[in-house]
Amino acid sequence: MVLATPERFTALVTPPDDRTMPALWFAFQGAQILVRRDAQSASVPSAMDIGDFGVLPKRSQYLGILGEQHCFACELEEGSTPPEGMQWSGLRALFGSIDDSLFALAGRAFQIVDWDRSHQFCGRCGTPTVIKNHERARECPSCGQVHYPRIAPAIMALVRRGREFLLARSPHFAPGMYSALAGFVEPGETLEQTLVREVREEVGIEVANVRYFASQPWPFPHSLMIAFNADYAGGEITPQADEIEAADWFSIDRLPQVLPSKISISRRLIDAALQDASPVRY
Repeated sequence: MVLATPERFTALVTPPDDRTMPALWFAFQGAQILVRRDAQSASVPSAMDIGDFGVLPKRSQYLGILGEQHCFACELEEGSTPPEGMQWSGLRALFGSIDDSLFALAGRAFQIVDWDRSHQFCGRCGTPTVIKNHERARECPSCGQVHYPRIAPAIMALVRRGREFLLARSPHFAPGMYSALAGFVEPGETLEQTLVREVREEVGIEVANVRYFASQPWPFPHSLMIAFNADYAGGEITPQADEIEAADWFSIDRLPQVLPSKISISRRLIDAALQDASPVRY
């Protein structure tokens, strides 16, 4: 089987003046995105202008080019009726039914729309902001403060002890689900310092040999997940009250009832650990 090569995305800020082909429109109403959908798949509407579908955006942002197609993000009025043949959908619900390149771009679009909506006024002096030319930023014409899209970096930590790995569950997880530990970076911390602190706070464990695994933008609403493996260095599991409902060591032959969705980097991290722990077969 030949796997399709993901289309290349080039991030840009200023749309061309001579665009002649329809663009992809990532149109949001709150956290819901406008899509065409059938039982097996979904797609993002394509048009010269989103107004061609009879809807008017409150504001829009140019995203760049996916393959050869221009892409825009826009926000529609709350309560807007979807055009005929389209519907509103949550981003998570699109995973697996939409092309991976489009899914990643939809997450980017949502974060930009959310930033644009929440920075219409300067947080320093309250003056209405304006789009800054040639940058993804809004600028205050009064005090000069420039407001860029913000992301919240968070670490994901899978602690390993031989062929076992430490998983935990938060009270807000789905029943039976366990995942790797996670936490947000605090001001002044390195990612490694965050990992050591979060593991110590959440389960009372000390770690060593921290190793980068991968990262994933997580648009719920604006995080960047940075995943690591780490080795157990001491301590007994002591779940943090109100944060960790349960935690334990697991092995390939004793797994939790439910693991995180394949949409998340936590699942990729766990799957890689399971593969490493699998017996070698000849």
